Amino acid sequence: MIEIIYAQPQKEQSRANKALIDAVTQLPDVNVNDIYVNYPDFQIDAQAEQELLLKATTIICQYPIHWNHSPALLNLWFEKVFTYGWAYGQGAEALKGKRLLWVATAAGEEKNYQEENTQHLTLAQLASPLQQTAEFCGLEWLEPIVLYSSEKRTDDEMKNAGELYKQRILQELETTH
Repeated sequence: MIEIIYAQPQKEQSRANKALIDAVTQLPDVNVNDIYVNYPDFQIDAQAEQELLLKATTIICQYPIHWNHSPALLNLWFEKVFTYGWAYGQGAEALKGKRLLWVATAAGEEKNYQEENTQHLTLAQLASPLQQTAEFCGLEWLEPIVLYSSEKRTDDEMKNAGELYKQRILQELETTH
């Protein structure tokens, strides 16, 4: 089972995340957890979220990169759901051995995500808080998927990106079954 934590705050402004999520929503053994729809008041039901994660073999965090980090609700989601004694710390076994995949969209070109260019940060640097969280909680960090230049892509390019994402998820389902 794959649990996608989908954190797209301005859905009407994102062709990229829409194309990606639309490509995988109907796949078997995939649950899309749209936290901006489920928690518009930011009142996260941590126990319900933990129950969803317990069923998953792979967790996917999918979101747009804004101001070089993840959306606010996703940050709060981690604070509420990844609790001491459950996700990490003494006796925490809930997430150990599960896998984590980061799926991000970025308006900028790939070349901009270099220390010497406009973003001044590499993708690895942007991913480091999530990767550290994964490792701290015993999750296996998987090679990320990043869709760069997301605002400049044609409809065909978006469809192709969605198909590649779908294939990666199908491959992940095969690996974990």
